[in-house]
Amino acid sequence: MKMTEPTDVTVVGTTAPQPPPAPVTRSAAGSRLRIARLRDVALIPAIVLIGAIGTYVSPVFLTKRNLIEVLQQQSEISLVVLAEAMILILGRLDLSLESTVGLAPAIAAWLVLPKSPGHGQGIEIAGGWAVPIALGVGVIIGIVNGLLIVRFQLNGFIVTLGMLITLRGLQSGISKGQTFFGLPKSMLYLGTTIWWGLPVSVWVSLFLFAIGIVALGYTRHGRSLYAIGGNIAAARAAGIRVERVIWVVLTIGSTLAALAGILLAGRLGSVAQSSGNGWIFTVFAGAVIGGISMNGGKGTIFGAFTGILLLFIVQNVLTLGGVHAEWINFLNGAIILGALVISRISSGQAQTI
Repeated sequence: MKMTEPTDVTVVGTTAPQPPPAPVTRSAAGSRLRIARLRDVALIPAIVLIGAIGTYVSPVFLTKRNLIEVLQQQSEISLVVLAEAMILILGRLDLSLESTVGLAPAIAAWLVLPKSPGHGQGIEIAGGWAVPIALGVGVIIGIVNGLLIVRFQLNGFIVTLGMLITLRGLQSGISKGQTFFGLPKSMLYLGTTIWWGLPVSVWVSLFLFAIGIVALGYTRHGRSLYAIGGNIAAARAAGIRVERVIWVVLTIGSTLAALAGILLAGRLGSVAQSSGNGWIFTVFAGAVIGGISMNGGKGTIFGAFTGILLLFIVQNVLTLGGVHAEWINFLNGAIILGALVISRISSGQAQTI
């Protein structure tokens, strides 16, 4: 008697169990990482091209003073780009970072400066505590954001939008709408000191970006951000403590924004009510043009760095070319929309009409 192999039978009214998704192999993850790095390098020719155009537009572009000013201004906001890039890779976003840039140094100045001059509270804490206080404010803001988003499961967009308004209002309240000046030497140091021909803020930015590149590209904890942003359920199944990672990244992001506020205050010698105001648009533009996906799980820290650097070089060339500053916001918005369209087309997710 000839034996036949059993065939699959589907019973009406039941659903056949689906096999679990195949785990991502190291080779597949490595190939995606190599592709991401190729995309990052693709911005370097664009930077060189814009630099060549800048040389043609104005002989001032290649002067040492102009290049250092571009690097220093870019280094301050680039820390916020670094923070937002990590949060976006995680599959979240934080709109409150720009308010943290203003509030953190404002609270430090409020506690350290005497009542007159400087609009301080009169507590007059030693000036050496100004920087730790500002960084501590950033940590607290990140912890509160994590509490609302992770523990209470509130929508991250609404939470950080509400926090943006709250923090800006708090800064306005403690400063009474005025500018803090007469900052202690500890706050001025990071914005005015020169190391090996470059401001300290530039070295701080490069150092932190180097840490971010190594951490997210070559460590298990860093790669967990991509896992969570790509598929949060699979990340949990793989044993990643998703809630803890989200909380930690939000806290690190707010701390980086506070540090950016310290660098800005040090360079300007004051903390204005408008410090950090409108930065979030430039931050998103730099991150998106650098290849960071708004959907999470894609992009690299090096890409985010080249993105914000390219954006500032373009803005500098436009300024030297006599283009009014009012067009800068238009440029940032157009870059975000264009980068989103290009990202959608390149991923094959665009629908044909």
